[in-house]
Amino acid sequence: MTGEIENGAIYPSLKDRSVFITGGGRGIGESLVEHFCAQGSHVAFVDIAEEPSRRLVERIGAKGDPAPHFIPCDLRDIESLRKAIAEAAERNGPIRVLCNNAGNDDRHRTEDVSVDYWDDRMAVNVRHQFFAAQAVRPHMKAAGGGSIINFGSITWMVGDPDCPAYVTSKAAITGMTRALAREFGPERIRVNCMIPGWVMTERQVRLWLNPEGERQIAERQCLPDRLYAPDIARMALFLGADDSRMCSSQQFIVDGGWV
Repeated sequence: MTGEIENGAIYPSLKDRSVFITGGGRGIGESLVEHFCAQGSHVAFVDIAEEPSRRLVERIGAKGDPAPHFIPCDLRDIESLRKAIAEAAERNGPIRVLCNNAGNDDRHRTEDVSVDYWDDRMAVNVRHQFFAAQAVRPHMKAAGGGSIINFGSITWMVGDPDCPAYVTSKAAITGMTRALAREFGPERIRVNCMIPGWVMTERQVRLWLNPEGERQIAERQCLPDRLYAPDIARMALFLGADDSRMCSSQQFIVDGGWV
């Protein structure tokens, strides 16, 4: 099972809509790109991993869906991110949906964290989300509104003990979402925070899904099924579509009932 379902929702408002996704080459981001393309959206995405990103573009095009536009980008370089957003808007029209998905949850212990590592985790997980929102705001305002979807994590809600810098950055995203939603709201720009649980991406399964992890899922989740990237992508579609036009400054938790 991969989390795919038959006869998933179609959102007419997403057809031909300009969508920008960070970290779109792998994992949850890959599924976001696939699902928005399947809705007929004009998708541009950035990622530091070029090979899987280019394979994704080819795979989607081969299915007959509108092929996304891939822009290589290291999101720690804010100027490169700004240029990528400008390129996407020039190609696809004013950006109406931003999925601030990119992040990295490498494990670490407090005693091993240096100042440089801490700053890098903030740059990888939260700083680029703010500057991407800043960059798309004029596009959305000119278009009469839009949807910014920031990606947090349940890790800060449960207080995971093995990645304190990551947990801190993800908690910060919730606060940032609330602030931006209040500021951008008069321009009909909605800002929400997606809170995924433990999603069974290839990376998560390869690095951390062991018998102990399986027991933890069985004990903590209300639902018995595993959580997959398409489960997250389908919520993102709703938040990007006009169906959620009065949803802003909220957290949308998709975790199988973990927290």
